[in-house]
Amino acid sequence: MSTISSVTEPARAGATPTLTRPVTVGPLVVGGDAPLVLLAGPCAIEDETHALRVAETLVRLTADAGVPFVYKSSYDKANRSSAQSYRGPGLREGLRILSRVKETLGCPVLSDVHLPAEVGPAAEVLDLVQVPAFLCRQTDLVLACGRSGRPVNVKKGQFMAPWEMGNVLAKLHSVGCDAVLLTERGATFGYNNLVVDFRGLGVMRAFGAPVAFDATHSVQLPGGEGTRSGGERQYVAGLARAAVAFGVDALFMEVHEDPDRAPSDGATMLPLSWLPRLLADVRAIAGALAPNPRDAGLQGGASA
Repeated sequence: MSTISSVTEPARAGATPTLTRPVTVGPLVVGGDAPLVLLAGPCAIEDETHALRVAETLVRLTADAGVPFVYKSSYDKANRSSAQSYRGPGLREGLRILSRVKETLGCPVLSDVHLPAEVGPAAEVLDLVQVPAFLCRQTDLVLACGRSGRPVNVKKGQFMAPWEMGNVLAKLHSVGCDAVLLTERGATFGYNNLVVDFRGLGVMRAFGAPVAFDATHSVQLPGGEGTRSGGERQYVAGLARAAVAFGVDALFMEVHEDPDRAPSDGATMLPLSWLPRLLADVRAIAGALAPNPRDAGLQGGASA
């Protein structure tokens, strides 16, 4: 209990830091006094053509909005409701496609890893290595990511309190990894449902690590459709706006040109056509809360 008390004391005392530690992801910086960053892309890689097409659209939309961007897509969705669910092209082919996206469009790339043996090959391509929420307490995986030489994004488990993420940070720090993002993606609320407690953003930000808000997985209804998860994408934009108002360093969103036809997590993904309006909204919110009027629209929330 003493460990839990010590890591949560700053947040409980209202001492959320004015600035988090900056983390370099490829050519971008997340946290500190850097602009709000978008981590976005389709849930799972479908094929090279689709990945390049969506990434090109996202590069254009985020450039128009003035929002720094990291492309996200998974080479393997190991945590599926059913054995028949689409998982992706696999490690080798998926990393090849992500490398093509990176080389062709010049944007940093992100994907999640599931086993320690995947981390080395993944780190050769990825600019940001991600630990999935369900695996965030897997010590061997977390330590392998910490030793990879890449920054690490750890998604908070749906089953964990935000202050427990201090233990995950300690594991990473133990192997010399200080370049860590923490991502909120909702907490289990009974069966087949999640809820977002925005206080958790402040709790995790009090550790000093940059915090991202996953606006799409937060509206997931896990296993809610029997052999697959459901979702309530109509709430994605509202939750994203609220998170930026509360204070985050990045937004995480899965997006697709036609989510209802997507092979994975279509019920929660944001249609690409919705993104320009949402980016304008969150940029305006961040700008209204920026400490310096000249920074309007460029800061990552009230605490930035």
